Amino acid sequence: MNPVSELIKNLADQHGRERRNLLPILQGVVEQEKYLSEFSMIEIARELDLPAAEVYGTATFYSFLEHKKMGKHIIRVCKTITCSMKGKNQILLAIEDMLKISLGETTPDGNFSLLQTNCLGFCHKAPAMLINNEIYTELTPEKVREILSSYMKKKGGSHDN
Repeated sequence: MNPVSELIKNLADQHGRERRNLLPILQGVVEQEKYLSEFSMIEIARELDLPAAEVYGTATFYSFLEHKKMGKHIIRVCKTITCSMKGKNQILLAIEDMLKISLGETTPDGNFSLLQTNCLGFCHKAPAMLINNEIYTELTPEKVREILSSYMKKKGGSHDN
């Protein structure tokens, strides 16, 4: 059996095969595979006996359920008005300049993907970003360069969330 099919079957066994269990199953696949491939969405639809369009619609509605292959480290920069007023654009420019990628892109080595996201819940410490599951606040371009440098140095190190 295909490893993704096996993962989906195990998640369905664990959570149940009702429509209400779709989201935890989608989250479980992203946790293991880092994104939802077209194949995995079709497999989930088959396993739960749902239309594939319903699975795809749910998957694409939520911003943390990636449906294309992402880098090892997903950088999500908060795009709220508070972060914008506190210098989000300079943060984005620093990241883009350092990694040589634009929003929505992944570095050629597959290490980093850069995305914007809605509120991370740290408006009082804006601007903020999330790298995988690690939050970084009160960012400056210099602080961002230090953070990214530490991820680049520790390839395969302690930042593997």
